Amino acid sequence: MRNNFHKTFIFFVTLSIIFSAYLTTLNINHPYVGANVNINENKVITVTFIEPKSWADKAGIQSGDVVVEVNGEDPIKHRPITEFNVIEQVESFSLNRDGVIKEYSIKNETIFSTQSLLIIIIPFTVLTLCLFCSFYIYKSNKSSNLKSANLLNLFLLIIAIAYISATGSSKGDIISRYVNLCLFLLVPVSYLHFLYQYFLELGKKLFSLNFIRLGYSLVVFNLVLEIAKDIIHFSFQVNKLFNLTTFFVMLVLTFVLKFAGLKKIKYSEQAYIVKVLIVTNVLAFSPFLLFYVIPYIVFQDYVFSPTFLATFLLLIPFSLVYQFLATKIYDIEFLLGRIRYYSLLAVIPTFVMVGIMLTLKENDPDFYQIQLSVAIFFCLISVFYVKEIFDFRFRLKRFSEKYNYQDSIFKYTQSIRKASNLDQVISELKQVIVDVLLVSKAYFIEVDKQRNIRSIDPHAKEADYGSYVTEIKDVSNEVGKIREVDKGFIINIGVTEDRSYVLVCLSILNTPILTRDEISWLKTLSFYTNVSLENFLKIDELMQHLQKVETEGENPGWLTKLLFSIEEKQRSNLAKDLHDSVLQDLVSLKRQCELALAEANDEGLKSQLQNMNSSMTRIIKTTRETCQELRPQLLYDLGLVKALNKLVAQYQEIVNFDIRLNTGNFTKTLDIDAQLNIYRIVQELLTNAHKHSQATNVLIILVCIKDKIVFHYEDNGVGFEPSELEDKAESMGLSGISERVKALKGSFSVETSLGNGLKLDIEI
Repeated sequence: MRNNFHKTFIFFVTLSIIFSAYLTTLNINHPYVGANVNINENKVITVTFIEPKSWADKAGIQSGDVVVEVNGEDPIKHRPITEFNVIEQVESFSLNRDGVIKEYSIKNETIFSTQSLLIIIIPFTVLTLCLFCSFYIYKSNKSSNLKSANLLNLFLLIIAIAYISATGSSKGDIISRYVNLCLFLLVPVSYLHFLYQYFLELGKKLFSLNFIRLGYSLVVFNLVLEIAKDIIHFSFQVNKLFNLTTFFVMLVLTFVLKFAGLKKIKYSEQAYIVKVLIVTNVLAFSPFLLFYVIPYIVFQDYVFSPTFLATFLLLIPFSLVYQFLATKIYDIEFLLGRIRYYSLLAVIPTFVMVGIMLTLKENDPDFYQIQLSVAIFFCLISVFYVKEIFDFRFRLKRFSEKYNYQDSIFKYTQSIRKASNLDQVISELKQVIVDVLLVSKAYFIEVDKQRNIRSIDPHAKEADYGSYVTEIKDVSNEVGKIREVDKGFIINIGVTEDRSYVLVCLSILNTPILTRDEISWLKTLSFYTNVSLENFLKIDELMQHLQKVETEGENPGWLTKLLFSIEEKQRSNLAKDLHDSVLQDLVSLKRQCELALAEANDEGLKSQLQNMNSSMTRIIKTTRETCQELRPQLLYDLGLVKALNKLVAQYQEIVNFDIRLNTGNFTKTLDIDAQLNIYRIVQELLTNAHKHSQATNVLIILVCIKDKIVFHYEDNGVGFEPSELEDKAESMGLSGISERVKALKGSFSVETSLGNGLKLDIEI
C-alpha cells in the first residue's frame, strides 16, 4: 500500500511537471492577446471585449472591429475563435474597422509584461509552493501513510495545475480546456474530501460522505456536458456559465459544511484548525467569487480579470505549509480582530480616495497621473497619521481581547500600578489570562521550598487541581516555568526565599498546544508579576518590622541607616535651596548696596550703607558655612580625609583649643553613606567639645587596621560621671553618635569620669 502511494505521488508530480512544461512552451510561443469575439448567424466575427492592459488593448484594437483573416486564412477555420470565442494562438490577423483593413502581427514582446506576470510567473510560483508543500507532507507521511495526507497532496496538485491550465485555456488550447475544467471543479470537491478524511482520522465526522459523492458527480456531469456540447448545441458561453455556477455551488457548500462542522467540534482542540482553514479559504476564494463568478453568473460580465483574482490562491499553500508542518501559523482570533478594526478605519479613506480619483478623471487634466499620485500620497499620509492617533487613544479596546498580547500587557501593567496589595495583583493577572487565552478559570497556589502545597485558592476545589499536583510541584523552582496539561497549563508567577507562587489555568475543553507567542507572553506576565509580588512582600515585611520596632521601642540598624539617609537627603536639598535662592539674593543685594555706596554723597547715608554692607558680608559667610555644614561638597568631590581636614581647619578658627587630626593610615574605600556618617560623628564631637567640654586639647585618629576601621576621639575636658551617661547622652549628642555607629554595624565604647575628659572608641 505504501509503495503504491509512493508510485502514485511520483506519477502525479511527473505529470504535473510535463504539463507545466507544455504550457510554458505554449505561453512563450503564443503571447496572450486578450480579445474576445462573437460569431453571428452570417458567420461575421466581431470583437466584443478587450481585456485591459493586454496586448490587444495596447495595440489599439477596439470592440466592434470585424475579424477578416487569421494566420492568412479564413478566421472561421481558427479553432480558438469558433470553440472558445477568443483571438488566441495567432501569429497575425486582419481587422476591418469602418471599411479600413488593419493588419496586426503578434510578436513575442510580452514575456515581461503585466499579463505575463499573471499568466506565467504567479501560476508557476503557486505550482512551486504546492510541490514544496507536497514533498514535505509526503516525507512526513512516509511512516504513517495517512489517507488524509495523500488527499492533501492531491488537493495541492489539483489547485496548482488548475491555475496553470487556466493560462492555456484562456488561449483556446483544447487540452488545457479539459484539464482546467476537471481540476477547476475538483478544487472544492477534493478539499471537502480532505477535510472529511482528516477529521475522520481524529475521530470526528464533520459531515456526510454523500456531499463528496455529489461533488464528484457534478464534476463528471460538467465534463460530459463539455464533450457533448456540440451534439446538444450548447454554446461555449452557456457551458462556461454552467461550469461557474457549479463551482459557486460547490464552494459555498464547502463554507457551509465547514461552519456546520465547526459547531460540532467547538469544544475540542480541532476547532482552532477549522477556524484557520475557514479564514484561509475565505480570503483565497472570496475575491474570485465576488468579482468574477457571481458577476458573470448574474450579468455575464466581471469586475476584475480571473487571472488577477486567481493570485489570491497563493494564500492556500502558504497557510497549509505552516499549518500542517508547524501546528499553527498565527492567532486567528487576533487576526479577525485586526481585520474588523482595519476595515472600520478604511471606510472613510476609501470614499475619499474614490471621490478624488473620479473628480480628477472628470476634469481630464494633462497631468492626471501626477495629480492622482500626489493626491493619493497625501491621503495615505493622513490615513497613517489618523491610524497612529487611533492606535494610541484606543490601544486598550481596538482589538478583540483574545490573543491581543501586546495591548493586554500594557493594560495589565497599568492595572497593577493601582493595586494596593498582592491579592489585587493576582486578581488582575487571572483576569488578563482569562480574557486573552482559551482559559475559563485560574487558581492561585502557594508552594514551600520542600514542594509542599501551603495555600490554595479559596475558589479551587480538589477536583480542579488534584490531578495536577505533580506538575504544580515541578514548576515551583523557576519563575516563568510552564507545564502544559490536558485542559490548560500551570505557570510559576513568582519565587521568594521561602515560597513559590503558582497559577493553575484551566479550560472547559482540551486546549491546543501553546504557541511561541503565547509562551513568551505568559513568561513576560510572570516576570512583571514576580516584581510586583516581591515589592508587596517587602512592604509587608517592612510594616511588620515597623510594628515590631514600635512594640520593642528600639530601631533596627537598617532602619536607622535608612533614617540617616533620608536626613542627609533633606540636608542636601536644604543646602541646595539656600545656595540657589537665599545666598544668591544676598549676593545680589550686597552688590546693589555697594553701587549705592559708591554713588552716595551724604556722609550719614554712607555710614548706614557701610554698616549694611558689613552685615550682609557676615550673613553671606554664615550662609555659606551653613550650606557647607548641611552638605559638605568637598566630601563628595575629594573624599572623607580631605573633608575632615577642611572641617578641623574651620573649627580651629573659631575654638580656643588645639585639634590634632591623624588620618595618615586611612586608605579604605567607603560608600558615600558611610563617609557621611563618619563625617557627622566628627562634626558632632567637635561641636560638643566647643560647647561643653572646656577642653584645651582634642585628638582625633581615623585609621585602618586589617579589615577594620578604628576611630578614636580624646579630649582633656571636664568629662562626666559614667552613671550620668544616660542623662548626659542627650545633651552631649552621644545618642546620635551611637545610632550612627549602629547604622554602620560597628561597636561603640565610652570612657570618661568627672574632671578627666572623654575618650571614645569606635570599630567598624
